[in-house]
Amino acid sequence: MATQTRAERAGRGDESRSAAGLSRAQLLAAYRTIYTSRRLDDKEIQLKRQNRIFFQISGAGHEAVLTAAGMAMRAGHDWFYPYYRDRALCLALGVTPAEMLYEAVGAAADPASGGRQMPSHWGHKALNIVSSSSPTGTQFLQAVGSAEASVRAGKLGLKDGFAGDEVVYVSAGDGTTSEGEFWESVNSACNLKAPVVYLIEDNGYAISVPVEVNTAGGSVSKLLSGFPGLFIQQVDGCDFIASYEAMAKAVAYARERKGPALVHAKVIRPYSHSLSDDEVMYRPPEEREADAKRDPVTEYPKWLVAHGHATEAELAAIRDEADALILAATDDALAQPQPAPETATRFVYSPDVDPCSERFDTEGDPHFTGEPTTMVDLLNACMRDEMRRDERIVIFGEDVADVSRDQYLGRVKGKGGVFKVTWGLQKEFGSERVYNSPLAEANIVGRAIGLALRGFRPVVEIQFFDYIWPAFMQIRDELATMRWRSNNAFSAPVVVRTTYGGYIRGAIYHSQTGASLFTHCPGLRVACPATALDANGLLRTAIRGDDPVIFLEHKHLYRQTYNKAANPGPNFMIPFGKARTVREGTDVTIVTYGATVQRAFTAANQCAERGVSAEVIDLRTLSPWDREAVYASVKKTNRVIVAYEDSLSWGYGAEIAARIADDCFAWLDAPVKRVASTDTFVGYAPSLEDEILPQVEDFVAAIEGIVTF
Repeated sequence: MATQTRAERAGRGDESRSAAGLSRAQLLAAYRTIYTSRRLDDKEIQLKRQNRIFFQISGAGHEAVLTAAGMAMRAGHDWFYPYYRDRALCLALGVTPAEMLYEAVGAAADPASGGRQMPSHWGHKALNIVSSSSPTGTQFLQAVGSAEASVRAGKLGLKDGFAGDEVVYVSAGDGTTSEGEFWESVNSACNLKAPVVYLIEDNGYAISVPVEVNTAGGSVSKLLSGFPGLFIQQVDGCDFIASYEAMAKAVAYARERKGPALVHAKVIRPYSHSLSDDEVMYRPPEEREADAKRDPVTEYPKWLVAHGHATEAELAAIRDEADALILAATDDALAQPQPAPETATRFVYSPDVDPCSERFDTEGDPHFTGEPTTMVDLLNACMRDEMRRDERIVIFGEDVADVSRDQYLGRVKGKGGVFKVTWGLQKEFGSERVYNSPLAEANIVGRAIGLALRGFRPVVEIQFFDYIWPAFMQIRDELATMRWRSNNAFSAPVVVRTTYGGYIRGAIYHSQTGASLFTHCPGLRVACPATALDANGLLRTAIRGDDPVIFLEHKHLYRQTYNKAANPGPNFMIPFGKARTVREGTDVTIVTYGATVQRAFTAANQCAERGVSAEVIDLRTLSPWDREAVYASVKKTNRVIVAYEDSLSWGYGAEIAARIADDCFAWLDAPVKRVASTDTFVGYAPSLEDEILPQVEDFVAAIEGIVTF
């Protein structure tokens, strides 16, 4: 629908149509929300200038369309992924002025984050407002994942947590539509016919960059017109009535499961981007004056009076009531205590489910069946058992399904992943639980977060670790932080499986490791099995846990004969943070993981023939890691080598070495030694790869060197 001005609609002379079917009480309630939202912005600006709060970013000029969105949707029924301008939406949904000011002062009582995030990072568990973050555009894929959850739940007959007709709202400014994840999300939303409503609040600027610089042609809705099934409307977002009509149509379209909808609302930004910005430096006076003539805070009450929906006295009473409410809320917020310092470490991980506990330790009681088989087969067996146990588990990624076209199931052998780890799962569990994603890593992780927030248990695959980096924003800034930043209101227990590592002649882009980039992220668990049995037990723990897990599967180890095992049964679990002593020794400890475990073991056996006794410890999980086992071994042998496949400098082993130096210095008879790859990339030619990656002879040299120190 083309944008219409207020004057054009008034010329129709159809007051009942102009009021969009809203009652007088609803029209006045809308004014209360619009006015309160602006006054809260003004109050926060005042508090910031008084140094009583520490950050402010406003929703000024966006109030009309956001109030309309809140009134068109159902709080606590629908799901919401707002962005920082969405104050009026949150007010309309039921967030109180006091709760918003709790955010501003960083109060412990703040329902969005308990003082952990800046103001306007909305979140409210009871209202289904999912915790917002600062990165622009990351919310889009999560919203599609949450909407996808509704679709898949309906097809799978899942009722718990699903109403059947809920809609997911997601919003952003015009500048954010430049992010690639926005386009990935629209693509998937259309493919899935997901019930998601996009609201693009186009105020013409992304900080200081005007829309025509961000968007070809200056209109994102025009660029989107070719997406099949996407219901698009353009509207004057400063006009509450027009905005409500547009939002109601969009919500109805999604609620009827026709597909996604997008409302492109032209709004204004009467204040600077934030208090750290000064728009006078890049916007001329005439442009700002033109915006002022469209301001919903002044124009909407004029419309109410002109059409007989309110008197000046009634509007004045609403303003007085709102001002009094904000004044009382301010006094309340300023008196609130900040979070106690000792609470800072709470909710990095689940407070209720500890994957390191005895609950996850059935390693001593395996129930083996069948002949020894490979890591690939035991990973597949674990996922198969877990999917039979829990109907909420879904598996997706690039090429993970047997086929994408269901009519071919049973007619062809099936793909099941590049390495066949997921082969046959789609055949048994169907295409609603095992399915292919677009070739887009952020898409995989972002949607998985949205699914997890709705109660699904996604186990997703990134085909190669070398290509995980497009998903790193979703992993580091969203997946890892969700529980902590929401003060335990939301969590996303996603398992991200990915193949990694060298020793396969894979060159630069099929040999990467880099585990330290993920172990460095609080909130993530990182597992790295070296044997088929460990892979089975650790993956089961990862799936049954309640934290996000990066599960590293070494390609070189997938089909080795030396690490085979029989199937240990559907309840076999290995707790995180429990190392395995591969070989007992008395002269030196080798701490390692992954593909270097076997090389360390072989080197230790060779050195034993020369009278040197080396103990080899396989960490199995990298975060957490088993300090007790490592320290006990170091205190016994008094010498230690830390070995890892990544580059020597800044690698994972540097942290282990530093901890040993800090905590076990009194027991050391030699400096901590490291064995690792060269500080280069991995070459393709065998002569290069062998020189770059740690080999058995490197371990032998390190062992001989440290015992003679």
